[in-house]
Amino acid sequence: MLRGVYMSLPLEGIKVLDLSQAIAGPLAGQMLGDLGAEVIKIEKKEGDQTRKMIPPEWDGESMIFLSNNRNKRGISIDLKSEKGTEIVYDMVKDCDVFIENFRTGGAERLGLGYKKLNSINPSLIYLSISGFGRTGPEKYRGGYDIILQAYGGLMGVTGDPEGEPVKVGTSIVDIATGMLGTIGVFSALLTRMKTNEGQYVDSSLLDSQVMLLNYLIPTYYGTGESPTKKGSAHPSLFPYQSFPAKDQYIILGIGNDSLWEKACKALEWEDLLIPKFITNEQRLKNKEELYNIIVDRFKKLNCDEIFEILDEVGVPCTPINSIKQVVELEQVKYRNMVSSVEHPIIKNLKIPSFPINFSEFSTPTKKHPPLLGEHTDEILKEQGFSEDIIKILRKEGIVS
Repeated sequence: MLRGVYMSLPLEGIKVLDLSQAIAGPLAGQMLGDLGAEVIKIEKKEGDQTRKMIPPEWDGESMIFLSNNRNKRGISIDLKSEKGTEIVYDMVKDCDVFIENFRTGGAERLGLGYKKLNSINPSLIYLSISGFGRTGPEKYRGGYDIILQAYGGLMGVTGDPEGEPVKVGTSIVDIATGMLGTIGVFSALLTRMKTNEGQYVDSSLLDSQVMLLNYLIPTYYGTGESPTKKGSAHPSLFPYQSFPAKDQYIILGIGNDSLWEKACKALEWEDLLIPKFITNEQRLKNKEELYNIIVDRFKKLNCDEIFEILDEVGVPCTPINSIKQVVELEQVKYRNMVSSVEHPIIKNLKIPSFPINFSEFSTPTKKHPPLLGEHTDEILKEQGFSEDIIKILRKEGIVS
């Protein structure tokens, strides 16, 4: 199925009000839009904070904003004004999903908390995204991605064992929270089909980060020792990490003993198929010795030579690619994982595509990330506001 071929999408007919900013909330709204929902991004008059996060920029537009706001229309409202709040109330009446990521208590202070909006529309799904969750002793703390990477343990297991703490190269906690928030919305929508009632969905960066620790948590409880930084190495497998070749580093992923045997035979390393290296358990026991042997041999070969030899026999390995190399990969192109989007300012805007393929429908990018207030008049007219009223609201600074 080719991306961009329009067919019926699963969320067609679902209306979403996205009042969030930064990454996690907007990404959730974007994914719902990718799947066919009508998403209206409501921004305060100065706009989503990521509009000002430049560099990096593309013709004056923030890369971060562009990456998380496609398939939405945009309206700008003064949310601190009574008239602005009333506009949101009017929109909520026929809305299915509402997304916000204020600090705890912020939505309530604006009159946009769950209880108020639920009283207007009892079938509303309300997705609330925060740094630490809406309950518990730290619910009032604010949290950015780097804060939760550190606080939630990810930076404690990332980087060189002897080096300074480092974060993951992308906003992994924000992105995971946005995806998990989307799953929460889907679950609530399915429940609503059975009960005809909406509900409150609480998704936090901390909860997402703890989930991302995965096997590291039972590792701690099972061993009594807290996992630490291991560079690119794996605590349970070897060789399963980066190794320096003659020209650059290469990643070797030996996930079982059969792959180790294949690798040794392909590289003509049969002398390493001996008792102290033959099983993963033994390789881990003799890790330092085997690491030095592999490094010594790899440094005589170019990365591409190693890759061609091992890939030919099905042993997982790869050079460490730059972003430039990734977007040029034939597999990435074949999977259409980079979309070209028409934009009123940027020529040939390119952003990552929706990451799942379906047999019965595709997920086209139908709308560019909106300019600030780009669809204000259009959306207000759909809500029944006359042109004269819209002019008055604009003159009073209620909308822009």
